[in-house]
Amino acid sequence: MKINDPVVRAEVERAFARYEKALVGNDVAVLDELFHVSPTTIRYGLAENLYGYDEIAAFRAARPSKGLERSLEQTVITTFGTDFATASTLYRRPSAPGRIGRQMQTWVRMPDGWRIVAAHVSAIDDPEDGA
Repeated sequence: MKINDPVVRAEVERAFARYEKALVGNDVAVLDELFHVSPTTIRYGLAENLYGYDEIAAFRAARPSKGLERSLEQTVITTFGTDFATASTLYRRPSAPGRIGRQMQTWVRMPDGWRIVAAHVSAIDDPEDGA
């Protein structure tokens, strides 16, 4: 199995960038599109545990659309073979000073393109902020 094939990695990087643009722009249709439609798709968020595509879509539809701006740091995308990848990143939001967010996604190539099958979002006190 080839890890980080440049062609496959570029595909996932484009899908990840599309997700990020949709996230900060609150483009719910694209966010919904990029999650695999299945009861086995999971997203653990800052204050929610979402099991299945329907719960994830309902969360997206109800989420406030303000304060979504963020900057990414140390993004690592790793592909395994041609159909599986992980994306991990740190992020900072102006609306959450002193905190650093962590996001991990599992991407799988489906017949309709790259889709997220599992995601985890959390935040911690920023270790570089004062201490």
